[in-house]
Amino acid sequence: MANEDGVLREQLVELLNGGSAHLTVDAALADFPADKRATQPDGAPHNAWQLLEHIRFTLHDLLDFCTNSHYLAPNWPEDYWPKTETPPNEHSWEEALSALHADLEAFEALARAAETNLYSAIPWGDGQTILREIFLAADHTSYHLGQLVYLRRQLEAQLG
Repeated sequence: MANEDGVLREQLVELLNGGSAHLTVDAALADFPADKRATQPDGAPHNAWQLLEHIRFTLHDLLDFCTNSHYLAPNWPEDYWPKTETPPNEHSWEEALSALHADLEAFEALARAAETNLYSAIPWGDGQTILREIFLAADHTSYHLGQLVYLRRQLEAQLG
């Protein structure tokens, strides 16, 4: 049984990291042109900056929910999307990406930790489990990374 638990935990880490059938954060965002991060092509609901910041904020919120007994839910949807259509400064993109990586690593550590009960309800939640939140984090991130790939293709098409 312990071996099965270890397999599950490593597969959860793989799911969070991306790869296999899921795109990685780095693959979606590597070398994203700085001058296109705030560009929103016709028909696109968001630009790259908005998507990155939304992914970062939401992942952090999910991690906070899993680990903070004093968790307070942000307001949906206004708190989950950036207030600006452009990065506030020249360092904002890299800072958001760094924070996103840090929270992914923290989720991975939570998934790997033998003392983390993946199946019991989070005491301050409504029946959610750590396992559910890991699935939600991976699913949400993957969904928006797909949007980023499509957005990148739209932007390149506009360039050509």
